[in-house]
Amino acid sequence: MEHLANDGKLDPVQEAFIEAGAFQCGFCTPGFVMMTKQLLDEHPEPSDDQIRHYLSGNLCRCGAYPEIIQAVKLAARKTHSGLPLITEDQHS
Repeated sequence: MEHLANDGKLDPVQEAFIEAGAFQCGFCTPGFVMMTKQLLDEHPEPSDDQIRHYLSGNLCRCGAYPEIIQAVKLAARKTHSGLPLITEDQHS
């Protein structure tokens, strides 16, 4: 995943996964990050259903799916609107 970083700065997708706590053991995280990157290239503002469908081939044994969905939404915001922070309603 290091190749997503640019000049030592994490990609917005990587930042979003960290900020949303969208990993536990970290085993599935690289796959989710790469699929999220591709999803956002194809669908800059994906719906929850699009996110679930697109990422359905990746499995998370820790059950971090709610956080992963939030990370994808945050990554979309960071990538396409430049918003850097998670809002309080994204935690619920």
